[in-house]
Amino acid sequence: MAMLLLGSDWLIRGGSGIARKFHIPVIVIGLTIVSMGTSLPELLVSLFAALKGNSDIAMGNVVGSNIVNILLILGLSAIIRRLTVQKNTTYAEIPITLGTALLLTLMGVMSADSVSQTSRMGRVHGIILLVLFGLFLYYLVWMTRKSRNHEVDIESTPEYPSKPPMLLVGMLVAGIAFLAWGADLCVNNAVKIAVSLDASETLIGLTLVAAGTSLPELFTSVVATIRKENDIAIGNIVGSNIFNILFILGTSTSIHPIRFSVVMISDMWVMSATSLLLFVLVFLGKKHSLGRLEGLIFLLTYAAYLYFLIQRG
Repeated sequence: MAMLLLGSDWLIRGGSGIARKFHIPVIVIGLTIVSMGTSLPELLVSLFAALKGNSDIAMGNVVGSNIVNILLILGLSAIIRRLTVQKNTTYAEIPITLGTALLLTLMGVMSADSVSQTSRMGRVHGIILLVLFGLFLYYLVWMTRKSRNHEVDIESTPEYPSKPPMLLVGMLVAGIAFLAWGADLCVNNAVKIAVSLDASETLIGLTLVAAGTSLPELFTSVVATIRKENDIAIGNIVGSNIFNILFILGTSTSIHPIRFSVVMISDMWVMSATSLLLFVLVFLGKKHSLGRLEGLIFLLTYAAYLYFLIQRG
């Protein structure tokens, strides 16, 4: 936990500093370097779980993490401080998050086998997801180039421009390393405890592993919220959710097909509904923002989902 806290602080300081130093929109840093850095645990867990044949953990990790990211992490962040969401994020990145969630859900539904009670994602699915991830990266490059036409005020936060670029890069890399190491320790020990209590693989993947691998996102977004870095707090979650589905599952299924229980499809629908809830609340929220009311709605929804998972076993 100490590593996660220290790592998230360095990641935010380094990422924000680099963004302002090189006139890159902070939201782009949040959607790319920060979100991908905090998603390293999900990538490693899902990849190794798929290779070892623990497909329910591989899929449950991604689906559960995306639910945790929005309901728990954004919920806590919004309660700490009102999060203002940029227009581009409201009308582009959040809908992309919803679209990727629905796409994964439809892939699971269309691949379901009623006889074996399993669903399968193979290399074709993986390639489709990776191609879409490439298009998403192209969109981010386009957005960065577009922003270069506007003046960026780097003097508004003189703390970051005063640091040398190499120091900022060092803080960023060290932050990611500490996040990955801390999350690995938390996840491994949480899974060992759950296994000793005879919990099912699906339940472990959707709860302990998903929440554990989302610890970097949790610490990063909460610390970013406290530091009034709204674009990193929001971009981290939205970017992580897109990265989890398009790149992590795309890579995992391209290397090794994943076969998982059809029970997971209901959780995929929850993931899609969660993304839709985020879009609706941001769209209807005061000046496209998330406040304490929206945060409370997220947290209560997550509590209800946890109750459902425990009852289902």
